[in-house]
Amino acid sequence: MELAGRSALVTGGAGGLGAATVRHVAGLGMRVAIFDRAGDMAAALAAELGDATVAVGGDVCDDDDVAAAVSAAQTLAPIALVVNIAGGGVRSQRTVSRDGAPHDRAAFEYTMAINALGTFNVSRLAAAAMASNDPDTDGQRGVIVNTSSLAGLEGQAGQLAYAAAKAAIAGMTLPMARDLAPLGIRVCAIAPGTMETPVFQSAPEELKERLVRDIVFPKRMGRPEEFAQTVAMIAGNPYLNGEVIRLDAALRFPPK
Repeated sequence: MELAGRSALVTGGAGGLGAATVRHVAGLGMRVAIFDRAGDMAAALAAELGDATVAVGGDVCDDDDVAAAVSAAQTLAPIALVVNIAGGGVRSQRTVSRDGAPHDRAAFEYTMAINALGTFNVSRLAAAAMASNDPDTDGQRGVIVNTSSLAGLEGQAGQLAYAAAKAAIAGMTLPMARDLAPLGIRVCAIAPGTMETPVFQSAPEELKERLVRDIVFPKRMGRPEEFAQTVAMIAGNPYLNGEVIRLDAALRFPPK
């Protein structure tokens, strides 16, 4: 799909993967709505990048906030790309801990909401807006790129809530692509492995070494810019649809 002169909506757009994606697609000539709960960080990034971007503070699970973000993107240009990165997790918990305590239900529900429900919510509302776009020569009106995780494909012990949420995002990829095909909207997901986001950059060196240990090649954490490049590759290749793409340097998570 031709990206220049159209708009993108990036959720979690002020974070590590999000900010890299915003910068990358803006560099390709897109206008970008930066949607993030951290509205001040989104505003700072928009101020840095100039008039081609707009910041929207809000919650991906709130219909009014999402509608405002979609509208903000449409005021810049026709919305042709949605990148759902917003999400996160809670502290590691097993289904039943070593001391016999069951997994906290509220923590599970929260993790499912900010990842799977938020991704679904933004996708459904943004797709409805994309449906009014004029199609290109392939009949495309838009592209949605969601963010799963290697944890969603092969989660480790203690990752139950996060793995379930990211598995749900992977699982919605093909049916969403099939649902939206009549509208000319493609859907893919990226499943990153260990990425060098600000959270990991600030981790103790011992933890960093453990995280890199099982990465095959190149033997380092993935860079946010590499995630952004994958987003652009998906958007630019009209034959990519319904696919969950691993971005992990051949990493396979051990059981724990």
